[in-house]
Formats: sequence, C-alpha cells, structure tokens
Amino acid sequence: MPRKGKPNADLKVTVSPFGPTREELQAIGERVLTLEQVRKYIGRSKTRLLYVEALDDDGDKGKKPQPPKRFRATLYDSTNHRTIFVDGGLRDARRVDITESALPPHPSGEEFTAAVRILRGDPTFAAALDARQIETYQPIPALALNELPDGRIERCIAIGLLPRGGDAQHEIVAVDLARRQIMRYEERVPPNVRPRNRGLCGVPHDANQATASKGTAGQVWVTVTQGGQTLWRFLAVRPAASSGTNGSGIELRYVDYKGKRVLYRAHVPILNVKYDGNACGPYRDWQYQEGMIQATGTDVAPGFLFCPAPARTIIDTGSDTGNFLGVGIYVLFNEVVFVSEMEAGWYRYISQWRLHANGTIRPRFAFAAVESTCVCNVHHHHVYWRLDFDIRTAGNNRVREFNDPPLIGASKWHDKRFEIRRPRDFARKRKWRVENTLTGEGYEIVPNAGDGMATAMPDSPFGRGDVWVLRYHGSEIDDGVVAVGPPYEADIDRWVNGEAINNHDVVIWYGGHFTHDVNHEGPALHGHIVGPDLKPVNW
Repeated sequence: MPRKGKPNADLKVTVSPFGPTREELQAIGERVLTLEQVRKYIGRSKTRLLYVEALDDDGDKGKKPQPPKRFRATLYDSTNHRTIFVDGGLRDARRVDITESALPPHPSGEEFTAAVRILRGDPTFAAALDARQIETYQPIPALALNELPDGRIERCIAIGLLPRGGDAQHEIVAVDLARRQIMRYEERVPPNVRPRNRGLCGVPHDANQATASKGTAGQVWVTVTQGGQTLWRFLAVRPAASSGTNGSGIELRYVDYKGKRVLYRAHVPILNVKYDGNACGPYRDWQYQEGMIQATGTDVAPGFLFCPAPARTIIDTGSDTGNFLGVGIYVLFNEVVFVSEMEAGWYRYISQWRLHANGTIRPRFAFAAVESTCVCNVHHHHVYWRLDFDIRTAGNNRVREFNDPPLIGASKWHDKRFEIRRPRDFARKRKWRVENTLTGEGYEIVPNAGDGMATAMPDSPFGRGDVWVLRYHGSEIDDGVVAVGPPYEADIDRWVNGEAINNHDVVIWYGGHFTHDVNHEGPALHGHIVGPDLKPVNW
C-alpha cells in the first residue's frame, strides 16, 4: 500500500497517549478476580479472565472528550457454560456490577495457547507436530459450539492443523479446556469448512506470531501541523481497543480539519465474507486481533509507532512475518498515514487512513489471506464503514446526492429528506455530500471504481448495499452480531425506518465489495484495496 517517494518535511505529527495503559487494565483484571463479590458469583467453577476493556463514555456529543472512566472484564465459566461481565469504574474497581450471558465470547490468545498445550499432550498430535508434519493455526470459526436444551452453549476452542509433510491432511479439531478433551470431526473439519479441494492457497505461510487481543490499551491524540498551522487534530484508537461488538479496525474520533469538526467517529464495525457454493462459511469476521507489520521507528505510545519510512503489511511484502504489533504512522506525499494489520483465522485485513494536507481523507481497507484450503475457492468480501459526520456541529447537517445525468429535474444535486439506502452508480458519477445547512461547508463521499456494487456482486444479495443515509443514534454502532455468526449478513437496513435527516445529525454507512479469486492473481498480487475519498467543500 505505501507508494515510493520522500516524506514531506513540512508536515509535523505530534502524538500524545490518552486513556488507561495496558498495565493499568491488567492490574484491574487481577484485582477483579480477588473481589469477594466476584469470587462468590463464580463459586467453584472453572473460570478464566479473557480480557479487560476500557468502555466508551459516549453519551453526549457536546461534552469535551474525556478519558474512559469505566471498564468491562469478560470472564468465561467453562463449568457452567456462561459468559460473565464485570463492569466497574477505573478509579475504584472495588464496586462492580456483574451480569451473565449465554453468548460465547471470542477466545483470548491465552485460551488458544492453552488449547494448543492440551493438543501437544496427545501422543498422536505431539508426534506429528514434533516431526513438523502439521502446523497449528487459529481457524474460522475460532470456536466449536453446541447448544444445550436449557439454552446454554458448550464452547470449545478450534485449532487448525495445516499439512507440512508426510501424508498429513488438513484438519480442524475442537478442544474442551475444562475437560481437557480433544474432539475430532468425522470428515476432519467442521461442516462450514469443507471445500472439495485439498490443496492450499494464500500467502505462505501463517507466521504464528503474537497478536494483540481484544481490549489491549492504545489511544492517542494526534496533531498534524504545517508551517505553524494546525491542519488535523483527532483521537486515533488501535484496532485492539476499538469499539463495537467485534472491534472496528483503526478508529478515528473527534476529527477536526483546520479547527472545524468533520467526523465524530469513523470506523469499520461490520466485515463479512461469502463463498461460491458455500464451499466454506459464510463468516462474520472480527476487526480487533492485530497481527504483526514490518515497521521501524519511534514508539510514541502503546501500540503506535512513528516510522521514518512506510510501514509494510502482507499486501506490500507477501509475507505474514512482522516485528511490530499496532499502528504504524508515517508521512508521505503530504499525507499522514495510519496503518495496521488484523487477523481473523486465515484472513489478513489491512485497516488504513490517509489524511492529506488539503483536507482529503482516504479510508482504505485491504483483503489478503495466508494458506488455507478455503481461500482456493472464489469468495466475496464485504466491508462496511460507519462515518458519523458532524460538519461543524452535530446538528444542522444535510445529505445531498449528485447524478450526471440528473435524476430529478434539471439539477444534478438533490437533498435526501428521509433515511434511505442508495446504490452506487458509476455511469451517473454518483457521489454524496454532507454539509452544514448554516455555513455551507461540507465533505463529499466519492466512490472509487474498485469499491464494487452490491447488486453486481456474484453473491448478491449477501452484500446488503452500498450506501446508507441514517439519522444518528448512539446505540447504532453495529448490528450486534457476534463473530462469526449466524446471522452473517450486515443488518444495516433495520435502521432505515423513515426518520427525517434533513438539518439533523446524520451517519453515512459505506460498503465496499471485492471478489477474491486466487486463480486469477499474479505472483506479485497479495490482495485488494477498497475505499472512498472524502473531500472538503467550501472549507
């Protein structure tokens, strides 16, 4: 994704850490497990702390941004098959609220490691692993689930085994951590991972390096100046600390350009994939598990590295190996670039934001994969950005649509009065503008040809749409579906319910669609990039 060239020395980037540190969240997790209230609730069951997250204080847009004040610790009780949430204040973790749910949480890195240890305790698997005939990896789905008659869900950790020698074949097993048992499938893999082919496709091979788990701390205030003038100021959040049910990649908040608000929040809360003929999947993926990128530079905050040269991902190198977990920041061609790589099973996803000195914002998302039997089959990726525009103010915004030739009368522009889903139309040069009705300042959302059209995708109607224009509601961050589904489709349509949007607080959802066919990729092509351009108007 980086382009060749020299950084612009006039652009200066200042980064300041914000919010709790990783050590502070880790200390809270340790403290939670010692609380009498929590210990009484757990009883004698086998319970593991999975992760601790700092919670957004996102109730009032008019307030000055404040560091998170509350936390959530997620525990899993494998004896009683329940998820336990412990919520409390960061300043005083002794007073907590405890709730439980049957919904199984995504496994932590420690759980996967524990499952691999159990696998290595089995003589058959241990011999094959020691002989390097097989290699472990985290597959999709990452869990094997079994619903019980009373509504509880048995949760086992899935481990993929790639063949590396001898007569080994691809296999996925499920490990019950509580019983320390290994379950094998009759056809070697679960029903939604059974392609007809036995060969492997994708970048060789899964590096099996450390990843950043959900809740890993990392937020920074970013200020970009040029010639003494402040161009950009915003809060950047690493994927591991991003909001939403499944994370949302690199997240930008409180984005100001030249001292004026552009976006309240911009992120990718929904990501899914569909295979032709259901060779595998479908899947709903997660956007918080950071993988390694290749980057050198200065650590400016936990999970953020300022790089004198472009940080490189699997898209650039064709390698799954890296040396840094988090977000690489660099300056190139009058742009400040933020990039991170995420893992979801065999998929590798690239989250990137490019902010130009002229006010243009280029959100980008890229798709790649390491070796898997599934990716040999044609499949279709769908990514959905949520762009919460607050042009100057949270209210007094409207959305306009451009068409050439016009759709309504002689004017190429018309207003959107009520919530609506709209398709892209490259023949009409269709684009959208969010503008302040009092000042006339605005930003245009300009599609790129590689972003695809949902109705033209081979898996239509799985890709639900291209653009949604919605009234802002703080509870509509995502559709609440836990990776990896079901359901799998993006359920953004449920928020299109006829609300007025003209002269209100508005949100734009933008979908990007890509068909991945490894049989038509050249040897130097390791993925595909999608994303619109956001351009200032009358600024």
